[in-house]
Amino acid sequence: YLEDGRLELSNNRAERSIKPFVMGRKNWLFANTPAGAQSSAVIYSLIETAKENELDPYRYLLWVLQSAPVLSQADEFWAEKLLPTNAPQECHVPQ
Repeated sequence: YLEDGRLELSNNRAERSIKPFVMGRKNWLFANTPAGAQSSAVIYSLIETAKENELDPYRYLLWVLQSAPVLSQADEFWAEKLLPTNAPQECHVPQ
């Protein structure tokens, strides 16, 4: 960060974004197995990524979960098509 002025000096923003997950993890029974923890991490990563890219998390998740099965059968590079930059306009938060 000393040589590149675009980098932030702290990671407070990232820590604040995961705080709700850390505070509530004891309440979520589905994360009591490795598979449950993996699923939880995937969903929370998608939600936080949507927020950072100014997308409505619910609409973005709905779009990803509806599009992924169809794309995964039709295209080898299906995951790249589900990135936030490729999200349809209805996933964006109105300005």
